Amino acid sequence: MLIRRLWQWFDERLGASRFARHSLNKVFPDQWSFMLGEIALYCFLILVLTGIYLTFFFSPSSRDVVYHGHYKPLNGVHMSEAYQSTIRISFDVRAGLVMRQIHHWAANLFAAASVAHPCRVFFMGAFRKPREVDWLVGVTLLVLAIANGFAGYSLPDDLLSGTGLRIAYSIVLSVPVIGTWAAFLLFGGKFPASDIIERLFVIHILLIPLAIMALLGAHLGILWRQKHTQFAGRGRRDDNVVGSRLWPTYATKSVGLFAIILGVLSALGGLLQINPVWLYGPFRAPAVSTAAQPDWYLGWVEGALRITPPFYVHLGRYDIPELFWPAVAVPGVTFMLLYLWPFIEARFTHDHAEHHVLDNPSDRPVRTAIGVGVLTFYIVLLFAGGDDIIADVMGVPIYTVVNALRLLVIVLPIVTGLIAWKLCRDIRASGHVEEAEERTEPPIGPFQLPAEEELGLEPAAHTGGRSGGGDADTGSN
Repeated sequence: MLIRRLWQWFDERLGASRFARHSLNKVFPDQWSFMLGEIALYCFLILVLTGIYLTFFFSPSSRDVVYHGHYKPLNGVHMSEAYQSTIRISFDVRAGLVMRQIHHWAANLFAAASVAHPCRVFFMGAFRKPREVDWLVGVTLLVLAIANGFAGYSLPDDLLSGTGLRIAYSIVLSVPVIGTWAAFLLFGGKFPASDIIERLFVIHILLIPLAIMALLGAHLGILWRQKHTQFAGRGRRDDNVVGSRLWPTYATKSVGLFAIILGVLSALGGLLQINPVWLYGPFRAPAVSTAAQPDWYLGWVEGALRITPPFYVHLGRYDIPELFWPAVAVPGVTFMLLYLWPFIEARFTHDHAEHHVLDNPSDRPVRTAIGVGVLTFYIVLLFAGGDDIIADVMGVPIYTVVNALRLLVIVLPIVTGLIAWKLCRDIRASGHVEEAEERTEPPIGPFQLPAEEELGLEPAAHTGGRSGGGDADTGSN
């Protein structure tokens, strides 16, 4: 009774019932690929929860200490307080190791979903008008996911993460004009500066997570405001949404997806070892380990560093060192093109109309060929990040592997792009593009509602723009 009266009190003042009724009736398309964004969202939630637990025991300090604990091989060894606290979390804190590993696996899955989701958006054309802003938000989230992943695995101050920090410091220094100032701001002085860990800790648990939360809120707000995209099929048009209502069908699937992700990450954290920092030892500036690779989402940058020939460029008073081109120019051009792609495609195709029905990749052979070629380019760079391991496994000289990768990174993207273009053209010509099957409506869901009916408004004539205020669904989702 008390809850009912409290709800009535809020409803009389805020109109909560009408909003809840409208929200619960919202329709979402039934297609598994739309869940990629939710996978990223749920991984971020798990990262926050496990990160809070780890923060209770982690000491973000570069102060030198001597370890005495349960891990006997490191007893009596000098190390930073950050590394010591990481070892204690792994061996002394109850559930500490499994939480560390769930956190690390979740970071990798978060990055993977943050890559896969924009790929789906790109190949299906979900970045086109009116979803350009949502695309920009998604690309920024990808950048932040990569940056926070790097900051996170650098915090333990082990030899592997220290090697990555040494490379990152050199990359920042290679930027003309502002490199020294940026290095001082990020690292606090000449590497290895005494407060690197403290600054990374603030970046990792405060600055970037807050930015990600704000952008996720913006992304979900745009998703809710705009009409949801859907695959082409019988009964699916630019002015309707075909799928399941938010409550109870879609909400049940979404909760089930979260449970699956949590279960999979818990199993990975408990059964599969990842980032065993106690084996790497504490960071020492004169030391470096062999077979050292970053997490996969930065492997392409590592690969670009390894196979790019060394050369300097002199511009007036400034020398641009060899690190700048593979580690700054390549990522910079990559993300600049990602940000600009919706506008580039609209400019060259002269397509400025609103689109709510997704493309089949075979209907856009040029876009598909470009996407396949670019993905191939970065996959080759990813393999190049482990050129020393490839050389060791194959038993060939490292320079042979490097030269082969230099050739492949140029030739293979062109070949795969041309193959993708030819396949798309052949599929279109043969008329074998499969139409999406019309779903049989059971007694409860899925539903097909025009956007006006979702809002509870009178249906209006479709003019090619957004119908009924466009309060159906998603931007780049």
